[in-house]
Amino acid sequence: MLVRAEAGLACDDVGESHVQSGRTQRDGRASPVLRPDALKPVLVIVHQDTSNPGHVGQWFSRAGHRLDIRRPYAGQDLPDTLEDHCGAVIFGGPQSANDRFAYIRQEIDWIGVALKEQKPFFGVCLGAQMLAHHLGARVDYCRNGHVEIGYHALKTTQAGRALCEFPEHAYQWHREGFELPRDGVLLATSDSTYANQAFQYGPAAYGVQFHPEITHVQINAWSGGNPMRLLMRGARPRQRHFDDHLAHAARVRVWLDAFLRQVMATPALPNRPSTKIAHEFAKS
Repeated sequence: MLVRAEAGLACDDVGESHVQSGRTQRDGRASPVLRPDALKPVLVIVHQDTSNPGHVGQWFSRAGHRLDIRRPYAGQDLPDTLEDHCGAVIFGGPQSANDRFAYIRQEIDWIGVALKEQKPFFGVCLGAQMLAHHLGARVDYCRNGHVEIGYHALKTTQAGRALCEFPEHAYQWHREGFELPRDGVLLATSDSTYANQAFQYGPAAYGVQFHPEITHVQINAWSGGNPMRLLMRGARPRQRHFDDHLAHAARVRVWLDAFLRQVMATPALPNRPSTKIAHEFAKS
């Protein structure tokens, strides 16, 4: 669960505009050639005015999807169907899946639309906890007060390897975790208090406890704006957030590309990050 508003990125990073497919993009990489039905917008649900979908939003924009960003906390409605969307992503926020706010209950109930229609669904941190809660699993704080803040180790399960190998480390910012829902398939775990790190439910719903969308700008904002959180058990010192981001972000970006292509079943994106390009990703 996030405890700080995400920092906004520059307009060139990601926005609510449609990025058309073509021969080249602004960054020089080839744009994907997509099927007509793949150009539907992706529904993006955020929980604060300053929230930004980061690298996840950038991936969808590069693939030609407009970001249909909705803010239920501000009174914006959610669609009755995902017929006109390619899928949905629910991001993190300072709220809890256990909150009794009407919009939180609305979001959790709405997840049933994606599950019923078997449209791709991706829950990130709070979004994953909401998915677990919708499926009847428990979401709660760690009893011994531990948190996961900063980069922490992951382990890919056998089921996860059948999908795609998860990164060995990923950025975390949460005080709550979730039980594995009944009929959920555990994809990634850890030796920490929060053993359930990623799961799949049904053919097209996925939840991850960590933050693959994180950028250097967001790390700077979250860690700089929450000095007391960094004193909690399990939180990494602030400088280590940046050091670990430099060390691990490239592999997370390579994983995110492979993972979302699997989830969204889109055609392969040209110029999939190589080791050389991955080093450039580490700077972002």
